[in-house]
Amino acid sequence: MSPGLYDYLLAQAEPPDPVQQQLLDTTRALGGVAEMQIPHEQSVFLSLLTRISGARTVVEVGTFTGYSTLAFARALPPGGTVITCDVSAEWTDIARRAWQAAGVADRVELRLGPAQDTLRRLPEEPWIDLVFLDADKPGYRTYWDLLVPRVRPGGLLLCDNVLYGGEAADPGRTGNADAIHRFNQHVRADSRVESVLLPVADGLTLARKLPAPPVPPTESRSGATP
Repeated sequence: MSPGLYDYLLAQAEPPDPVQQQLLDTTRALGGVAEMQIPHEQSVFLSLLTRISGARTVVEVGTFTGYSTLAFARALPPGGTVITCDVSAEWTDIARRAWQAAGVADRVELRLGPAQDTLRRLPEEPWIDLVFLDADKPGYRTYWDLLVPRVRPGGLLLCDNVLYGGEAADPGRTGNADAIHRFNQHVRADSRVESVLLPVADGLTLARKLPAPPVPPTESRSGATP
């Protein structure tokens, strides 16, 4: 995408408000790690999906400085909650200040610690409306397998960086790019969901949890189906 075309794309989205712009500027000042923040146009898309889906409970893996969390929290109805998982107190302190400034801190539950441990402690029944994965790439498959059973039928799972700068499609891929490629294959083969990979930002997988298949009728003792 050319710079001119990208500028045109940005012009079609609601621009950042003062709180968002402050968070963008604060994150940019961190240097190279700022690339972990989702772009603004993607945050607009996340908010839109949250509203369209009617989500009330969001689980996010990977908080960083909280830009995506802010997008979800602002789009939730009263009483909605974002449970967001991260391991960095330093970066999430920036996030906390932004959530407070935006007036949505009461909608966010930050859980510090390894995400695998946090997710395993969540209730096992299907109760989550929307999931967003944007954390360590080798961990995606584990997070996915822990979360899919906990998502309600019709709920959404969103996974970021699934193109990994185009490297996921490179036959010579290694490291994170190879982990993402393997994860994409895993999602594509998962019969519990229907999914599409969208060329949004660095690639965004959008998946919908399918209803459970009907239970076949129990055979009678004679072997005949009642």
